[in-house]
Amino acid sequence: MRIALFQPDIPQNAGTILRLCACLGVEAHIIEPAGFPVSDRHFRRAGMDYLDQVEIVRHVSWSSFEQWRKEKGHRLLLLTTRGTRSYADQSYRCDDMLLLGRESAGVPDEVFAAADDRLAIPLRSGMRSLNVAVAAAMALGEALRQTGGFPPIFPGRVTADAAAASN
Repeated sequence: MRIALFQPDIPQNAGTILRLCACLGVEAHIIEPAGFPVSDRHFRRAGMDYLDQVEIVRHVSWSSFEQWRKEKGHRLLLLTTRGTRSYADQSYRCDDMLLLGRESAGVPDEVFAAADDRLAIPLRSGMRSLNVAVAAAMALGEALRQTGGFPPIFPGRVTADAAAASN
């Protein structure tokens, strides 16, 4: 499972998604140009202390990302408010690539058309969208649940079930 950020423009959201990827062992791809400097130094300055724990692959452009993706054979699943089906109804595969668009503009038509599927998170009427990092966490969580891709619970960590059993 992989997450790709298309030209992210809010560094705090990118940092949150990178932390999510680090914690869950998911490769992160950044498709440039970004709306902020994409460098280890800038992420570290933003408090991204998980940077050493995440594999980040940078692509200089959409076309270079697409060439790489097609060579690797990864299915591209776009999370978008223009999605035609719920992310929860998708059957995920271990080699899927979850793509998130720019916070300010989503993705251009060319990127939208290139996606193998376009997924939405159902929202209440009148609500426009979720924060991109929240959307990433929801979709990635469902994808990892379906594919058995979550890391194991650490030995010694108290889970909710264990805490309830001890009461």
